[in-house]
Amino acid sequence: MGLFSFLSAIITRALFILVSLVAVWRVTRVKEDPYYWLLTFLFLPLVVEMIITLKKQKGQDYKWFSPTIFLFLISIIPSIWILELHHQQNKALDIKCNRLDSWDHFRRFNFLNETSGNKTTYDLLKKLGDMMSNFCQNNWILALHQILLILLIIGKWILPLGGGVTRDQLSQLLLIFVGTAADILEFTSETLDDVKDNSPQLVYIILAVWSWSMLQFPCHLCVVRSMSDEAADEGIQEDSLWSKHSTDLWSIVETLFIQDGPFLVVRLTVMTYFGIFHQMIVFFAFKNFLVVILNVYRLFVLYLDFKSSGHSSAD
Repeated sequence: MGLFSFLSAIITRALFILVSLVAVWRVTRVKEDPYYWLLTFLFLPLVVEMIITLKKQKGQDYKWFSPTIFLFLISIIPSIWILELHHQQNKALDIKCNRLDSWDHFRRFNFLNETSGNKTTYDLLKKLGDMMSNFCQNNWILALHQILLILLIIGKWILPLGGGVTRDQLSQLLLIFVGTAADILEFTSETLDDVKDNSPQLVYIILAVWSWSMLQFPCHLCVVRSMSDEAADEGIQEDSLWSKHSTDLWSIVETLFIQDGPFLVVRLTVMTYFGIFHQMIVFFAFKNFLVVILNVYRLFVLYLDFKSSGHSSAD
């Protein structure tokens, strides 16, 4: 195992644990209950996975599925759920918090320019912690969502390549991750802002769909080519639609059942059942509808292509 692969594997998982630790720390500050530190036990599977991967995989990730990213999601998603639910139940507290919606607010918290005097490093860290604790809950939650998505992309980039995965496939996967992350962030931020105080069940629906959509990141089936795809390139005749177009079909499945399909259902539910209706939610619902229809059309095209190729080979 090369030194670069070893360091990449260690640094990536260390960043994952660090961000998850910050999320748990925020939960303990918000809930004012030290028992929430027990959430750190969710880090243990990630540590065990790191040891096993370094020993058996030489630090390399897997081809079809990334246990590192999956376990990172397991370690941080419960904390975000707790913060989101607490925020929806205590929205009135945001009136008294420190917002980060202008540059003047950042300058107000520039404590490093103050005269340090006899202050120790501990005092400065304590003041930094108190300052960060006073930020609005919404700012904290949004920052965790953003850092989570950015770190998933950067982490996948830094992780050593899995066996059989080329750099071209990795670059395609990262570009897909960027688009997926933007759609997920827009879904959570826009839709949760529409939640009224009398609709707590809607928060659970949105968070459940968000958690489900995050499963796209550890799965690499829509880019990494299967053995059947490689056989097709070599001129070997495939006898089923799945064996010939498995990569395209996985991409369609993810869109219909993990991302745009569930997003469309949630937005239609918000508009019809909960009576929340405005210009932006109509636009994004229509956008999800278009993506779903275009993927169904894509599936139909693949089927026609398979049938026509079957007739050609028979002739």
